[in-house]
Order: sequence, then C-alpha cells, then structure tokens
Amino acid sequence: MFTGIVEELGAVDSVTGDRVRIAANRVLEDAGIGDSIAVDGCCLTVVARGDGWWEADVSEETRKRTTLGERGAGDPVNLERPVRAQDRLGGHIVQGHVDGVGEIVDPAPDLRVAMPGELLRYVVEKGSITVDGVSLTVVDVLDDGFTVAVIPHTSAVTTLGGKGRGDLVNLEVDVTVKYVERLLTWKHDQPAGPSREES
Repeated sequence: MFTGIVEELGAVDSVTGDRVRIAANRVLEDAGIGDSIAVDGCCLTVVARGDGWWEADVSEETRKRTTLGERGAGDPVNLERPVRAQDRLGGHIVQGHVDGVGEIVDPAPDLRVAMPGELLRYVVEKGSITVDGVSLTVVDVLDDGFTVAVIPHTSAVTTLGGKGRGDLVNLEVDVTVKYVERLLTWKHDQPAGPSREES
C-alpha cells in the first residue's frame, strides 16, 4: 500500500530481458529482498540490490498494463516505498496496481490526460487519481479524460514536470470506488432468494 507521495526521483539503469535495474538511494535505506517499491505507480518486488541500485522482474502482464515496457536506460522514474502504519497518509490509498495507460494532452501545470473509456466512470471531480505514482486531485472530468493542477513542487520532484504532449503515463483509479461499484453490481446481479412462503 502506498500514498502517492513520491519519495525519490530515480532512473532506469538497465533493462535485461524481464529484469529492470533502477538507480536509487533513499528508497533503499530500509529495503530488503522481497520488499515492494512503486515505480511510476507500479508495485514491483526487490529481487536484488546493491550500492545505489535495485532490481525487479517485470512480468508480461505488467508490461501490457503499464508504461514500464517502454522504459529504457536513463529514463527518470518516480519511486515510493510502501506506507508504514505510523506514517501520515499525505495522498490517498494507492495499491500500486495500475489500471491502465493514459496519454498527456496538455502538460503540467494544467495537466490534461486522456484515458481509456472504461476507466472514466471511476473519476470524479475533486476525487483522487494516481498518475505515474503521484497522488493528484481531479479538477475536471472530461469526455475523454481529466485535468489536474500540478503545483511547482510536484513538477520539480517527480517526472510530471518533464512530461510532454503525447507521453504515456500509468493510471490507477481510487480503489474505494471500484469496491463500491462491485458491491452494487453484485447485489443487483444476484438472483432473488426464496420468499418466506417458499422456505
């Protein structure tokens, strides 16, 4: 579980087959083999680490659903360690399970992102959305996406300040909304139970 508050701006060091090596420092301070680190909002497992780097295996599913398959050596990435129980929850609850890939229509500070139509129902004005692992507040919901206001600090300490028109970004919608939808749909789709007279 993450908060969407980026801790460090790292970089892809190398990609060899299914293995990606990330250059980082701060997120490695207490990270061990088997721990999770979010990379551009995608939860990855540390499988090897050294001085100033760590590695993760990227599955085919992850490459299909995220932008990680497009990343190469030198590309900057947003990094965050999982939240601890005693931490402040500065953003919102982020799972690190990317729902889809969006495309930047207008760059920060007035960031506009086009997104897959099937995800639009989960986006609400003043609700939360994660863009490349950054927790942001939706300003406007559009027919094909949404807008957010990116403050100068966020632009400076994340990859969002360097993204331009046409760049692809990982999107994670608020999981709470998905659970509510599932509960309502499940209840609606269930056959009616036997009446008292039948039982």
